[in-house]
Amino acid sequence: MSIKEVKIKYFLNSYSLFNMLIMNYTQSTTEKFTQLKNTNADITILGIESSCDETSVAIVKNGREVLSNIISSQIEIHRRFGGVVPEIASRNHIMAINSVIDEALTKANLKLTDIDAIAVTHAPGLLGALIVGVSAAKSLSYALGVPLIKVNHIHAHVSANYIEHKTLNPPFLAVVASGGHTIIANIKSFNDFEVLGQTTDDAIGEAFDKVARLLGLPYPGGPEIEKHAKLGQANIDFFKTKKGLKKDLNLSYSGLKTAVINYVNTSKQALKNDDNFAFCTLHPELTNDICASFQKTSVDILTNAIKLAIEKNNSKAIVLAGGVAANSYLKKNLQSLCKESDLSLKYPSSLLCTDNGAMIASNAYFLIKDGLGLADLTLNAGATLKT
Repeated sequence: MSIKEVKIKYFLNSYSLFNMLIMNYTQSTTEKFTQLKNTNADITILGIESSCDETSVAIVKNGREVLSNIISSQIEIHRRFGGVVPEIASRNHIMAINSVIDEALTKANLKLTDIDAIAVTHAPGLLGALIVGVSAAKSLSYALGVPLIKVNHIHAHVSANYIEHKTLNPPFLAVVASGGHTIIANIKSFNDFEVLGQTTDDAIGEAFDKVARLLGLPYPGGPEIEKHAKLGQANIDFFKTKKGLKKDLNLSYSGLKTAVINYVNTSKQALKNDDNFAFCTLHPELTNDICASFQKTSVDILTNAIKLAIEKNNSKAIVLAGGVAANSYLKKNLQSLCKESDLSLKYPSSLLCTDNGAMIASNAYFLIKDGLGLADLTLNAGATLKT
């Protein structure tokens, strides 16, 4: 037998062994997935979140009891750039993921062998950042021989409320408001997510960040806008003409963002009418008024869409989720709306509003119980995903 023939035979044997191992893994995890779906015993899930600038790993029992929820934030790293730099985010996820997994297990006082399933955000988000989490999850799933559950990041934000409110069950109207997403959805059951309306351009949180950067405020912009808004008056009308009544539930924040930019530039020109006007500093009182007016207008746009959704869908409860759910002005507005409409309002704690592994593990539990979400080692990350 020639050297070439030996190499070919070695390759074919190795390939056959590899395929056999993958087939065994797939068959074994499928059987375990079915057992988890049908069992009445406790299910402990390790959830991994890495869609943007937080590396988070959590361990959750039965979808609602958090045993640990470790979040490694990159805010300080990205603050100098005024926003998230995807490549830097990905590299920091790589550096953090293993230690965050270890810390989550230590905090929960568990070993990897105590985990029944691995859940991971696979989309939507920053592609490079997602790949880190997906790769870690696939490695753990294969090494432990436990099911791998793929989770939609947007759906998982809603699941944060199942952790916060132990008796909360669908149906309800969900509002996901974050830096990357603004969606109004009818949640008919734990895994029936019907999108009623969403932003056609910028998300509300993205608009907050961009306006904050325009005003020279630090990243992340949401908390900074809210802080300055409390010191100002909402006395600026950014739109010269009033918009007509909305006929659908889709939202747009690009126009508001542009209107704020134009207002700021005009204000700076009035201060210093030459080519260097862009470098002028606005008076602090005007900055506070711009923040208050922008916050009011942006929240009013969302509130009006929610009001229309209530009328069209005969909703009994509103569930708020996502990073912008931590905004006190938005919560106050929705509390008033719910009081007028005789609805209940639910929202998670500030910690669960941000991206976190607990919401991933929680969502995975309800997917398993409906026989959904099982993935294999071909799972890949996706920057976008139809909700």
